Amino acid sequence: QVQLVESGGGLVQPGGSLRLSCVASGSIFSINTMGWYRQAQGKLRDLVATVSSGDSTNYADSVKGRCTISRDNAKKNTLYLQMNSLKTEDTAVYYCHVRGLPSGSYKYEDYWGQGTQVTVSS
Repeated sequence: QVQLVESGGGLVQPGGSLRLSCVASGSIFSINTMGWYRQAQGKLRDLVATVSSGDSTNYADSVKGRCTISRDNAKKNTLYLQMNSLKTEDTAVYYCHVRGLPSGSYKYEDYWGQGTQVTVSS
C-alpha cells in the first residue's frame, strides 16, 4: 500500500508565499514522476507542475516563474512546491501525484494524496 501525505496548505494574502510538501510511503520500488495538480471549486483537476526521476520539470503556463517544484535529494520520496506571488486564482485543493512501481510488480501505478487546501484571499 502506497500513501501520499500532503501538508503546507492554508490561507495566504495575494502576493504571499506557501510551500507544499508531500511524502510518499509504503511498498513502492521506484518512483517515475512526481507532481502537483490542483482543482478549483467547480472545475476539473489541472496540472501545476511535475518532476521526473531525471529531475526534468514541467510547469503549467499559469504558474511559470512563480512556482518551483523540487524533490528532496536525500529522500527521493519527498516532493515540494514553492509558490510565490500567489494570486486569488491560485485558490484550489492541491493534490500530490506519484507514478511509481509497486514492490513486486511490473506495472506502474498512479497514486494520489488526499489534497491540501490553498486559499488566496485578502
